[in-house]
Amino acid sequence: MAQPNADQYFVPTHSKAPILASVALFTLMIGVASWLNGAGWGKWTFFVGVAAMIAVLFYWFSAVVRESLAGHYNRQVDVSFRMGMIWFIFSEVMFFAAFFGALFYARFFALPWLGGEGDGVMTNALLWDGYTAAWPTAGPGQVGGQFQTIPAWGLPLANTLILLTSGVTLTIAHHALKANARGQVLLWLGLTVVLGLLFLFFQAEEYIHAYRDLNLTLGSGIYGSTFFMLTGFHGAHVLLGTIMLAVMWARVAKGHFTPDNHFAFEAAAWYWHFVDVVWLALFLFVYVL
Repeated sequence: MAQPNADQYFVPTHSKAPILASVALFTLMIGVASWLNGAGWGKWTFFVGVAAMIAVLFYWFSAVVRESLAGHYNRQVDVSFRMGMIWFIFSEVMFFAAFFGALFYARFFALPWLGGEGDGVMTNALLWDGYTAAWPTAGPGQVGGQFQTIPAWGLPLANTLILLTSGVTLTIAHHALKANARGQVLLWLGLTVVLGLLFLFFQAEEYIHAYRDLNLTLGSGIYGSTFFMLTGFHGAHVLLGTIMLAVMWARVAKGHFTPDNHFAFEAAAWYWHFVDVVWLALFLFVYVL
């Protein structure tokens, strides 16, 4: 196939990947919704959907990698990839903004109102007389029972240092790639992947401790809900970012990138730095304040 020039935009052949991804996502969502509503078949449907989605993504991204290695992409295509990644990360910013917004509203608006401040005086006196609007809270009636919070200066601080360090090692790996030092890239990028896995291990330990020893669960009122929604979704993003960086490590090992042509690596790095920034906000507003 002829190589595209600066005025040509590569148009791939028709692919079954989009429709297969739609079917996989539909199966996944039907499964998780049914599972949460107590259907016995929901759990297995969910895992079938997850497996199908992983298979489709592997097939789809493999095709993109093959096209890139074949030299089908020019500067125009590279710009479109960059714009696509920017908009994707922006959508992720809005995703987390919604959860941070829920935390802000619950803490600074709903909680004082339930505690009898402003227009909530009558509500407090008639329905929850004596309720103290102190954060963290399980809400009036102590939904989910009494619980304890996780100190910010234990595992959360350790995980903060781990993620900050991983951002440094990834930046070093990127500079090594620009210098065409593949051995250094593999070393520092591999260390970044290990740090990502270490973060996930400590977060799992934190969750086990919270459920088993502190009675802090998803059912622990508004605090439990916002805590696990924010930290849980962030953990899922760390897992995704770790997988992306592991794939980049394998591609570097195969010699797929050059100092001037490595946007896939850059995209994974952008995503990882985004995950780092979200954690810093999460550590401050969920654990410290």
